[in-house]
Amino acid sequence: MIIVKSPREIELMRVPCRIVAEILAQLSEMVQPGVTTYDLDKFAEHECKRRKVKPAFKGYGGFPYTICSSPNEVVVHGFADKRPLKEGDILSIDFGVLSGGYYGDAALTVPVGKVSDDDVKLMDVTRESLNAGIGQARSGNRLQDISSAVQQVVEDAGFSVVREFVGHGIGRNLHEDPQIPNYGSKGCGPVLKTGMVLAIEPMVNAGSCHVKVLDDGWTAVTKDGKRSAHFEHTVVVTENGAEILTKCS
Repeated sequence: MIIVKSPREIELMRVPCRIVAEILAQLSEMVQPGVTTYDLDKFAEHECKRRKVKPAFKGYGGFPYTICSSPNEVVVHGFADKRPLKEGDILSIDFGVLSGGYYGDAALTVPVGKVSDDDVKLMDVTRESLNAGIGQARSGNRLQDISSAVQQVVEDAGFSVVREFVGHGIGRNLHEDPQIPNYGSKGCGPVLKTGMVLAIEPMVNAGSCHVKVLDDGWTAVTKDGKRSAHFEHTVVVTENGAEILTKCS
């Protein structure tokens, strides 16, 4: 069942979404050669405590960290560790919080120092695909209008969309209906209504779309070892388009 949020609920959701955006911005500024994902995770955890909010991911289904830190060929759900990031790496950071009974969730991919032109293109196309999907999140459109828009941008650029992981509704629960694939047929799926809140999150591979999960049961990597990027925003559907809740003002 897709839950349509009331105007009051949307106002309450602005708080965790703003906090997610602010902490993600701080984390992205910290990313440089020599920093570890463990450092980033501890910073995020400290900020949650300071702001008196609960990390959305830590303990969720047994996940052991505050952020999902996913370098290079890691697609999503990467574990923090003490290996220093290296010049030329790329790092995806997925982060969420719970505040006032509601969740916010967002992700971004950042370069570690100077990266290759191919990696810049991968990140740019993933971000563009997210924006294209968000552009379809308006009242009266169909859910897969979002999916189709993401897929077209990605595949037109010669990349592939991950199919095993999807976006989702969000609110009082971190994951709510509907699931939002990053591929699909325009004009299909449920009709979008004003007040739906969606976490749209394309994960894009430089090579094939195929992924595998490592023995830890969480870390998903590309099967071919090529790099992957991930961007996500929490948005609310309106008659005039989507409003991005996880954007720093």
